[in-house]
Amino acid sequence: MSQSVFKLLAIKNVPKVIVLLLVVLLVACGSSATSVPAPAAKAPAAKAPAAKAPAAQAPAAKAKEEAGKKDRGVPTVTPVPTAAVMATKAAPAMVKATGTINYGVKETGIFEAHPRFISSPRYQYVATTSGESMVTIQPDFSPAPSLAIEWSIADDFVTWTWKIRDDVEFHKGYGNLTVDDILYSYKEYHEGALNARAGIIGDYWVGNVGGSQTVVDDYTVIVDTGEPWVPARAFEFMRHLGGLSTSIVSKKQAEEIGAEAASKDIAMTGPWEIKEHASGEYWKFAAVEDHWRQTPHFAELVLWTIPEESARVAGFQTGQLDTFQMAFDTIPTVNDVEGAVIVGWPNAGQAGLNIYGQTYGTDKEGNPYDKLDCNNAWVSCDDDPDSAEWADAVKVKRAMSISINRQEIVDTILSGYGAPQVMRDWMGHEGLALPRWKFDYDPVTAKELLAEAGYPDGFEITLTPAIRGAPGETEACEAVAQYWEAVGISVKIQNVPYATIRPSLITRQYQGVTCHTVGARLNPIIGASNYVKKSTFSYGTEHPWMEEHISAALLQVDPAKLSAQTVEIYDWMYDNVMAFALYNHDGVWPIGPNLDPDWTPFGFSEVRTPTGFEYIKHR
Repeated sequence: MSQSVFKLLAIKNVPKVIVLLLVVLLVACGSSATSVPAPAAKAPAAKAPAAKAPAAQAPAAKAKEEAGKKDRGVPTVTPVPTAAVMATKAAPAMVKATGTINYGVKETGIFEAHPRFISSPRYQYVATTSGESMVTIQPDFSPAPSLAIEWSIADDFVTWTWKIRDDVEFHKGYGNLTVDDILYSYKEYHEGALNARAGIIGDYWVGNVGGSQTVVDDYTVIVDTGEPWVPARAFEFMRHLGGLSTSIVSKKQAEEIGAEAASKDIAMTGPWEIKEHASGEYWKFAAVEDHWRQTPHFAELVLWTIPEESARVAGFQTGQLDTFQMAFDTIPTVNDVEGAVIVGWPNAGQAGLNIYGQTYGTDKEGNPYDKLDCNNAWVSCDDDPDSAEWADAVKVKRAMSISINRQEIVDTILSGYGAPQVMRDWMGHEGLALPRWKFDYDPVTAKELLAEAGYPDGFEITLTPAIRGAPGETEACEAVAQYWEAVGISVKIQNVPYATIRPSLITRQYQGVTCHTVGARLNPIIGASNYVKKSTFSYGTEHPWMEEHISAALLQVDPAKLSAQTVEIYDWMYDNVMAFALYNHDGVWPIGPNLDPDWTPFGFSEVRTPTGFEYIKHR
């Protein structure tokens, strides 16, 4: 498939035009007073072009002609046991870095980057700058080489052989990347228990289910997972970018100065090195010279925490920001900025509602959840799906879902840059979904359902937007509150930083609903893994039926059987309204006059907000 198919489209004054990406289902595989930066320095465009990816398994003889290209963007692996997947090494594109990119974001949180201490929303910001992971994800959801240059999977889906690059250097002089750093990093992600996949990471990389790791040499490790693994589950947390990305860190640094100190001045492998940070103000990075993949064209990248959209827009209008996290209704304003360009990526993110408090069954230790409270209208006192109590709770949740006008949210808050969605985690996988999955807008029926369930005057509920930088995340959540109020549900909006609420989500203590936006799932079953007790992160919903069926699907390596199991699981969830989606949306990036808008990111698992800053040239 031609690489040009996936090329971004620069748009000026034509905001409805978005380049279409082909999406292939791979089943197995502060305040307004916050200070803003000085204008970015202008400089002539760098001579060296941004590198492209070589095809996988190219012979060594072709290395010279592939110089300057990068291991990305070309299908390189199939999700079935086969010959090792390899990436041809290439010399990095050499540039002379000058100037500064200033990027305005809603919230970065306190800078923490060590696997034991990092949490969302820091994962995506660290991955976009200092970090790199084992693989990167292509537009068709397949994995491509990154730090891992070669891998193979045995017929039993238990034995995985990984070979990493031998030419990757850590920041701050901490030496060459080896598999010891890989094993150390994943052990720390697991033990830190802050990553949403911490438990799963332990199963794969630490041997929690009887597995083992055999270090062959500094750059090769054989992983026995102890049980079969669906490849998509592994690639999901080993991917570059996104809220689950696991950037690799230097073991030597942590041993020398301690993990806590290292977390504040981390040594990673990405094209940007952390230099300075101030909580609630900024993160400042310097370009890494002679980076293995791409030396940035700009000398400095600064992430500025500016919570208010109006303040970010003002910074962009005055040239103090080169790009920023933008709400869709800001597009007309951006189009009026001289020299500004908008670039668009479809299927960038998907928003849904997680209904917390539905913790039926037992926790990981086998104890009943102590926060199960069936005084909540959406929670049943009986976990039997055939019981009258369960039926009433389903009526309440169905009323909550059909009282929302999804199309109106898309047309207004998203300015048409998206589409209504029914089930969580299914963006890009619509061809597998059942046609009967519908939550058509019907507030009249919603009121009737509430009355039938015993709530003719409604009930109270807490609604919290997961503020992580996605377009429209807060505005859409506020719209949901208005729709619910219209049918008699009293809503308490809780606007707090995501890092503040996340601990109560992990511990299953939160009671209410969150508006939660995520990127593309390599497979819908990956999203379903948030509904099992083993998962560190929780969507607030667990049930013995889901535990049994989702756990089985997560071990299924037959593609056809996995497809059937995935549909069965989400069909049950649809019937019982265990959760539901709102919409999917495009990624729309505002690009200021100092930046050349024509660049391709390193990885497509996260395009909701700008990434790939190292490839941006001066305009």
